[in-house]
Amino acid sequence: MSFSVAAKNELARRRLEDKNLQIAELSALLRATGALRIVGLNKLAFSVTTDNPALARRIFLIIKSLFDISVQIQVNDAAGPKKNNLFYLQVSHEQGANRILEEIGIIEAQEDGIHFLEDVPKRIVSKKEEKRAYLRGAFLGSGSITDPKKNYHLEFTVTDVDFGRKLIQLLSSFGIEAKTIQRKNMQVIYLKDSGKIIDVLTHIGAHASVLTFQTIKVQKQLKNDVQRQVNCETANFLKVIDTASRQVEAIKYLKKKRKLNQLPDNLREIAELRLKYKDKNLKELGEKLKPPLGKSGVNHRLKKIEEIANELKEKSEL
Repeated sequence: MSFSVAAKNELARRRLEDKNLQIAELSALLRATGALRIVGLNKLAFSVTTDNPALARRIFLIIKSLFDISVQIQVNDAAGPKKNNLFYLQVSHEQGANRILEEIGIIEAQEDGIHFLEDVPKRIVSKKEEKRAYLRGAFLGSGSITDPKKNYHLEFTVTDVDFGRKLIQLLSSFGIEAKTIQRKNMQVIYLKDSGKIIDVLTHIGAHASVLTFQTIKVQKQLKNDVQRQVNCETANFLKVIDTASRQVEAIKYLKKKRKLNQLPDNLREIAELRLKYKDKNLKELGEKLKPPLGKSGVNHRLKKIEEIANELKEKSEL
C-alpha cells in the first residue's frame, strides 16, 4: 500500500463529526471528484467514482447521516494495470440530489432556475474546523502524496480553476503557501517543503500519517548526517595521507642528497619522526616530541623542511 493510499484510508475511517464539518467535507469531495448530470428542467443527479473502498463507504455514510438517503453503489470489476475495483456512487433527482447540492454549496436555486456556484459559500467554510474539513475532502477527492522515503511532494490535481483558487486561499489561511503548475488540462497545486506537508496532514487530521512521515524524515536526516560525517572524515583522512606522503617524499629527498643531518636539530627531529610514523597526524607527531609540540608548531617545521627540499631540487635542475 502506498503512503498516499494509507493516508487517505486513515482519513476515510475518521469518525463522522458534526453536521457542518460533514457538509464542508462533502462539498469539497463533490467538487473534486463528483460528476453532475442534468436529467430534466432544473433537475440534477450526481455521482462519484473512486477505487478506494474506504472513501466510497465514507461518502455513503456522510450522505446517509446528513440527508437520510441510501446512496446507490455499483461496483465495477477490476480492470487496468492497478487491478482496483471501481465504486460508482450515485444520487438521483428523485432522492433529492438538488437539495443536497444546494445544501453543500454547489448550486443555488433562484427564480430563473438553478445556478452553479463558482465560489464556495462562506457559510460552508466560515470556521477553522470547517476549513480543515473542506481541505480533507479535497485531499480525499483530488490529493496525493509521494512516499517521503523518496521525496517530499503533496499535490491537489483539479480541473476547476475556481476550486483550485479556493484551495490555495484555504491553505494560505493556515500560513501554507502552495505553488501551482498546469499539467495538460489540469491545475496542480503542490507543496515540496516537508514542514508544510506535515502542516497539511495535521490540519486535515491524518495524525498517524504525520507520525510516519516525521519518523521517515528523522531517519533520512540521520542517514544524511552520518553520510556527511563519513565524507568529512574520509576527506580529512585523505588530506592527512596526502600531506604526510608529500612530507615523507621531501625528507627522503634530503636524506638521499645527504642533507638531512645538516638540518637544525628541531627540524631533523621532526623529520625522523615523520619517517618513522607516516600515518600519524600533526597532533600525534607533536605529542611524541620532548617537550611536546602543538599542531601548529609541527606544521611549521614540516613546511620548512618541504621548502628546503624544494629549493634544493630547483638548484639541482639548473
